[in-house]
Amino acid sequence: MDFGLVLQTDPPASQVISLMKRAERHGFRYGWTFDSAVLWQEPFVIYSQILANTQRMHVGPMVTNPGTRTWEVTASTFATLNDMYGNRTVCGIGRGDSAMRVAGRAPNTLARLGEAMDVIRDLAEGREAVVDGNPIRIPWIKDGKLPVWMAAYGPKALALAGQKADGFILQLADPFLTEWMIKSVRDAAVAAGRDPDAITICVAAPAYVGDDLAHARDQCRWFGGMVGNHVADLVSRYGEHSGLVPEALTEYIKSRQGYDYSHHGRAGNASTDFVPDEIVDRFCLLGPAEAHIEKLRRLRDLGVDQFALYDMHDAREETIDAYGTLIIPAVNG
Repeated sequence: MDFGLVLQTDPPASQVISLMKRAERHGFRYGWTFDSAVLWQEPFVIYSQILANTQRMHVGPMVTNPGTRTWEVTASTFATLNDMYGNRTVCGIGRGDSAMRVAGRAPNTLARLGEAMDVIRDLAEGREAVVDGNPIRIPWIKDGKLPVWMAAYGPKALALAGQKADGFILQLADPFLTEWMIKSVRDAAVAAGRDPDAITICVAAPAYVGDDLAHARDQCRWFGGMVGNHVADLVSRYGEHSGLVPEALTEYIKSRQGYDYSHHGRAGNASTDFVPDEIVDRFCLLGPAEAHIEKLRRLRDLGVDQFALYDMHDAREETIDAYGTLIIPAVNG
């Protein structure tokens, strides 16, 4: 199983780079960041320094979207990084949550997302693509490679990931929901004539190593609120008891009253008080190292290829170190 580190690009950028270097020393192969231009610093600038200061780490957004940047700009940016540092980037992409909503825009449609995935990949790998009705190609790209991994929760999005994506990003670590969603993606891949095993499966969630469960839960409760934003969209689209989305995912948002993006992805977010302990335990990895190892092995047995660790809490260095010394060797040993 591969491991990734997920950070917000809060200033100073030097700290983000330092944590990524620490993670690589401890066996992490991927470095991910949020991508929301108003809330945090520009990630692609920081990726250049992460790549310059690491040897093997692959970097990318978790996740970008088709609306913040034009597609040829996104493709050219990835391709430039790959030309400078080797093909070490991954395009994580979704409909857009904070990046779109904070700027007063609605998330992108799935149709637009599907088209953007094809165009960005083709352009970044040197092929011609049609952008706004115009066929274009970036002539300087040679031997470019850009895997496109799509974040999804709902039935139509999961189907799109199976039809078009090189990888599937699931932002929660509940084994029951993970199994259901992986099956949905793979079934869609088969229906589209694709090899379902060729799709990389990445589960992303906060992890906090230690014996004080109450403190760990409070440090990671924000994640249930972040996931709740997407679940609320699903309930609005499909209904609360549609049968299309597991009630294990939708039940907990009944007490959700709204969401303040100024605290997005941060410990102590008051907008996430509605998230019960049970959901924090199910969605995250908490407790002593042995509990993490056990859950990661269950996820691996379900077909998960990478666990990407959200490290937004008060023990960032300690968590990276615990994973590097205790957890990654045990999972992959």
